[in-house]
Order: sequence, then C-alpha cells, then structure tokens
Amino acid sequence: MNITFNRQLPTPQEIKSMYPVPEELAKKKKANDEEIRKIFTGESDKFILVIGPCSADREDAVIDYIKRLRTVADEPTVKDELVIIPRIYTNKPRTTGEGYKGMLHQPDPSQAPDMLKGIIGIRRLHLTALTETGFSCADEMLYPENHSYLSDLLSYVAVGARSVEDQQHRLTASGIDIPVGMKNPTSGDFSVMLNAIKAAEASHTFIYRGFEATTKGNPLAHAILRGYVNHHGESHENYHYETLNILANIYDKEKFINPAVIIDCNHSNSGKKYLEQIRIAKEVLHSMTENEKIKNLVKGLMIESYIEDGNQKVDEGVYGKSITDPCLGWEKSANLIREIADVRKKMKK
Repeated sequence: MNITFNRQLPTPQEIKSMYPVPEELAKKKKANDEEIRKIFTGESDKFILVIGPCSADREDAVIDYIKRLRTVADEPTVKDELVIIPRIYTNKPRTTGEGYKGMLHQPDPSQAPDMLKGIIGIRRLHLTALTETGFSCADEMLYPENHSYLSDLLSYVAVGARSVEDQQHRLTASGIDIPVGMKNPTSGDFSVMLNAIKAAEASHTFIYRGFEATTKGNPLAHAILRGYVNHHGESHENYHYETLNILANIYDKEKFINPAVIIDCNHSNSGKKYLEQIRIAKEVLHSMTENEKIKNLVKGLMIESYIEDGNQKVDEGVYGKSITDPCLGWEKSANLIREIADVRKKMKK
C-alpha cells in the first residue's frame, strides 16, 4: 500500500477522558435530546432550526456566533415555537478532494493538516458550546468511525449527499441514539435517501472501529432535501410544494417509523445564493399552511449562517465570514429566526 502511517491517534475513550462532559452538562444535553426527539415523534409541534456556519473554521468566531444565537433563542416567541440546533460542522466534504476539509483536518486553516490537534480541537469546540450556551449542537458525520469522538456532545447528525449511499454511514447511523438526517444524493434520487433511512431504522451487525458491533436501529432517521444537480451540472430545487407533496405521499405508502423531513435552504436548493435562503424558508412555511400532510411531515429547516454575509478565501482573514460556502450574515439571520417563529405562532391560530 502506498500509505504512510504517521502516528497512532488516541481512541475516542482516551479523548473523552481528557475532555469529559461534566454531569450537569450531560443532563442538559439529555434534556435537549428529549425535546428534539419529541418533535420527530410528533409529541411536540415545535419547529427545528439547524443553523450556523457552513463549516467551523475558528473557535472564537463560532462561539461568538452561538452566543448570539442563544440570545435570540431565549426570546419568548422563539423559545415557544422553535428548537434551535447550532451547526458546528467540523468536517467539510470536497467534491474533488481539494480545499479546506474542516477543523478536524486543519484546526488552523492556514496551517498544514494535524489530525491530533484537529480531534482535540473539535471536541473542545463542541464542549465549549455546551458549557457556555447550553446548546448541544449538530455536526456532519463525514467519517463514520470518527463519530465516537463527539457522540456524547451532539444532538443532531447529518449524513451528506455524497455519503448517503455508503453502507458504513447507514449502519453507523443505525447505532446512533439521536436524530440522523439523510440527505438526498447530488443526483436527487429519492430512493437512495429513503433506502438509507430504512437501513438506519434497522438493527445490524458489522465491523466498527475494530470490533464486531450490533446496533438497535435508529427510529429518528429522517430525510433532508438539499436540492440536486442534473447531468449538465445545473442546480435544481426540491423544496417546492409539489415535491413536498410527492414525498409526503411516498411516506404515506411506505412503512417508516417516524416520517419526517428537514429542508436545507442552501446548497443546490439555493444554487449557493445565500440570500435565497430567506425566500426559501418562507416558501416552505407557506406550503405547510396549504397542506396538512406537508405540515406534519416538515419538521424544520437548515440554514447556513455566520456573523458576516457571504464567504472569503482562507487568507483574507475576515472574522466570522465563511471560508467555504457563502452564509447569511447575523442581522439577516436573527430577523429570519424571528420571522419563522412568528409564522409558526400564527399557524396555530
């Protein structure tokens, strides 16, 4: 094999012992998990908002952003209507393998990859968020065997469009005890996404981190619609009323444990035009008011948001501005959160 093994990294158990979750924070995380679980099972009519930077790039700006998010989340109407789950995405999939791969690889985006510092950095970041804001956050499971480094800190996991057909992702998702969102693949094929959900709901025995492991199945696995790319490389949406109605009808015919979908307002749904996220969020909410099946199926939205509008190159160094996909800036994001909460409140009248 043409691989150089640089060093053996600590196990998840060793990293967790170095950076443990105090008992009072573990209880807070458990309470967050329960509130989120009830939305997916239909016991709660609150609405989920998974919101935050496209990728976590520096701890200070990410924590600054999440503290701002905490302030808005605690406003009475927002607190009554929404459950906010901050995005701390510490791995970044790259279509060609080139570019910034996330904090796990490069805890300092301007420096060479350092996986040990990266593992410590991402755990410390998630732990700091929980400690200072009470939020247990969302992350993308880009590498299934790395999930264990953060498993006691996360309240939501996403499986990306390029990973959703992978067997190891599906089997690992079946052993996770929090919601796992399965994105439609970049081709837009619903059957791939739905098969992934079916697989995640079931029990499996497989090899995981060198062990023969058996899972119980995850009843909180669900769909994420993120748009798709056609064979000409052009972005197309899948958040419109007609598509949501089609998905609702498929769910009616198939036997899923907890039918649910989260709408990703960016990526191919917006064509990476970050300002479009505002319009898309409002359109999805309108569709929910027009169709009871859609209203029951759509459990929340994903929004890419940071302190500053847009994005930048790594070497530009603007504080709180994305170095990957463009994001909605803070003021626009805070206003959108309040608008979503207001619409949700009116939907109940």
